[in-house]
Amino acid sequence: MKPMADETLTAAVLGLGQDGQHLLEAARVSGGFQVKAVADQDQQQAERAGTEHQCDWYTDYRQLIVQNQVDCLLVAADIHLCDEHLKTAIKKRFNVLKLAPAARDFEEALELVRLAKAEQTIFAIANIARFRPSYEKARMLLSQGQPAQPFLVAADCTVSRVDRPAWYTDPKLAGGGVLLHDCYQIIDQILCNFPIPQQVYALTTNQAPDKQQRLYLTEETAVVSMKFTDALTGNIVATRRHDACASETSLRVYGKDRVLTVSDDRVTLLGGDAAEDEQWEYEESEEETLARLLSSFGESVRSAGAQPATSSGAENLRNMALLESAYLSARTGFPEEPARILRITGNPSGTATSI
Repeated sequence: MKPMADETLTAAVLGLGQDGQHLLEAARVSGGFQVKAVADQDQQQAERAGTEHQCDWYTDYRQLIVQNQVDCLLVAADIHLCDEHLKTAIKKRFNVLKLAPAARDFEEALELVRLAKAEQTIFAIANIARFRPSYEKARMLLSQGQPAQPFLVAADCTVSRVDRPAWYTDPKLAGGGVLLHDCYQIIDQILCNFPIPQQVYALTTNQAPDKQQRLYLTEETAVVSMKFTDALTGNIVATRRHDACASETSLRVYGKDRVLTVSDDRVTLLGGDAAEDEQWEYEESEEETLARLLSSFGESVRSAGAQPATSSGAENLRNMALLESAYLSARTGFPEEPARILRITGNPSGTATSI
């Protein structure tokens, strides 16, 4: 592929729910994309978006991919509806940006990563937390050794399950529950700042009335313990509530002298006796953050891979290996090793270069 310099990239969007609408608006705000086609299984949704953005619209994802040739495919479609269509798009040399999670399981993600490498296209995951100012600030602080000598990483994720579609409860369609679909961003942030855990131990459950029924539903509550090193451990506590609660996600890092806490719009660094407390607050819309993410993705496409994609599919195999380990541990009752899963790729460190 030849570099495209500052050319506007042609794009198509799969899935026009709330997330897809955010993608469409972000593509407009970023200024680097011309949307040529959109698709959603809801005809009214597809027609409305096509009319608003003056582009072709489809109710069949495969039809959009087969009948168009675009630089980029932006994917917000339900995870169980787009796997095979993503493969078709990559084989047509579309560069793909998919909203998280990367796939339903590690094997599915690995297949997409290997196919993209074979076709010399970009397959990237839109991990929006990487572009939120609060998490960018937290990464800078951690890189500067604040807090010093971290010994515990603790993540909390609470989400509402009101208005969730029925397929979320089906393990075959969804791949997983609260861990996969609601904790992916916080898992990505943990692995952006710390090594992949040596061991993962997990307990999961849901609100089904008996044990037999629980086996056939995705988890609504999960507790994951992680051992990074002998001196650093971590945990993730996640739950879907049945009421219309506000979703809340936070990450805390406990160090020798201070505690760092980060959420979507705030960073705090609480000091000990000799250190002052510090706090930073941020206001940025979802579309603004997504626009910066899309601009970064666009630069990778224009550079024909010379500028690596932020959050490449290969890099996201680390996230998927941790998740795979957690789900396996929940079934076996024993700790599992993400590095063992990554050895399938011939890349136990989980770097993006040797898939």
